[in-house]
Amino acid sequence: MTLTRPASLTDAFLQRLVSRVPSTSGGTWKLTEVYTGEVLVELPQSTPADIEAAYAVARTAQRAWAARPLSERLAVFKRAHTLFLDNAQTTTDLIQAESGKNRRMAIEETCDPVMVMSHYLKRAPKLLAPVKRGGPVPFLSSSTEIRQPKGVVGIIAPWNFPFATGISDSISALMAGNAIVLKPDNKTALSPLYGIEMLEEAGLPKGLFQVVCGEGPDVGPTLIDNANYVMFTGSTATGRVIGERAGRNLIGCCLELGGKNPMIVLEDADLDEVVQGALFGAFGNTGQICMHIERMYLPASRYAEFREKFVAATEALTIGASYDFGPDMGSLVSPDHKDRVASHVEDAVAKGATVLTGGRARPDLGPAFFEPTILEGVTRDMLCGVTETFGPVVALHSYDTVDEAVALANDTDYGLNASVWGGDLATACQVGRRIESGNVNVNDILATAFASKGTPSGGVKQSGVGARHGDQGLLKYTDVQNLAVLKKQVMGARPGQDYDAYVKSMIGGLRMMRKTRIR
Repeated sequence: MTLTRPASLTDAFLQRLVSRVPSTSGGTWKLTEVYTGEVLVELPQSTPADIEAAYAVARTAQRAWAARPLSERLAVFKRAHTLFLDNAQTTTDLIQAESGKNRRMAIEETCDPVMVMSHYLKRAPKLLAPVKRGGPVPFLSSSTEIRQPKGVVGIIAPWNFPFATGISDSISALMAGNAIVLKPDNKTALSPLYGIEMLEEAGLPKGLFQVVCGEGPDVGPTLIDNANYVMFTGSTATGRVIGERAGRNLIGCCLELGGKNPMIVLEDADLDEVVQGALFGAFGNTGQICMHIERMYLPASRYAEFREKFVAATEALTIGASYDFGPDMGSLVSPDHKDRVASHVEDAVAKGATVLTGGRARPDLGPAFFEPTILEGVTRDMLCGVTETFGPVVALHSYDTVDEAVALANDTDYGLNASVWGGDLATACQVGRRIESGNVNVNDILATAFASKGTPSGGVKQSGVGARHGDQGLLKYTDVQNLAVLKKQVMGARPGQDYDAYVKSMIGGLRMMRKTRIR
């Protein structure tokens, strides 16, 4: 089958997008269409000097941006909200071309920045407003909490959701008065570059949102060393390196890292609904979702029934390269990643696991396609038993008691997302609270938690530090200034007053404040 590239992806359009990336070295990286392996555009690669220059421009723009009234800053995002929706199909074309995901996942990714804008347009005025409180001396002192922008935020975005992370993580930082220097993955730089173009069309000052490109070890250190705060989404191993460097620089960071996410099915669950959820949990975005499910725990009494239904539903999935809504599953992001996923399956089989369906690469469909794969008999001595595979591979396990299922779900170094399915919601929620995970979805896989923009979303254990979304998702990009005012000099002994008498008076005053609840 001949694949026709969308008409929106003209050479001139793609070249315009990448022309924003600074590169004094002249080096480029071949950004390919994943479905075919054909080169889409030569992506400029930034040097450390380019990154330092980008920060200098961003700092100048940030001072003027932070001085604007909040209402003016938010007006930019009201206009951007409309632009992002109007151009969602073009964004979807870019996401598909650079990442290989199917169109359903690509169009859903375009919704995330719009949802984030909508939430913080409502919430930012309250969160960023000064808050006046009482001081240590009632009526004569006060203390005001003032939120100041950090300065320039360095964002390192992953390849699995380049538009959602590259743009969404920037929105609240920009609203708070910061500038951005973004480093997208080389493989998926086009969609965030388009997002920045739309933000500038909506009125974001040019220079405020900078993009630099390059391989992590080449550009990462300079990016972190010049930042006032770092937001990173990616692997736990890289997160450790970023966290250590941020710590040495005494700057804050937010790290959303890896997961080995479990799903527990209770005995009273509706298996038909569970199967539909499990298909997305294991194979949505070709398994390349930080919060996707890699371990499924089924009650022994219903294990065989679920296995039969789930295998049949998986084998009915369609896989392919297409810019329409036909295929249920698309490609992995690259041939290298396909080889990594295949190595996990091969290791499991060599150590005794059984492939119930799938387990093979599909070069007939494209250079990075891999079948949706269900494994049985996976143990902790296998790579896919403990390490995040990050592909369309899931392992089935049975349990005898709920306590056993919870213990198995928690038997991991990670804690990003979990899923619990049951007919009795109260019981399912009780089980969910016992799971060591930053996100737990009941009768859903991940969307309910991640799409709840009013509640923080992050990982525990080795799945991260900090969170996006919720009040925390904006306030983390600010510093707190405590502006304290004393109207009259009363803090201390009066001239000539005996200090013992002063102490007695002070203690009496503290007792009175406690009784009268004066603060």
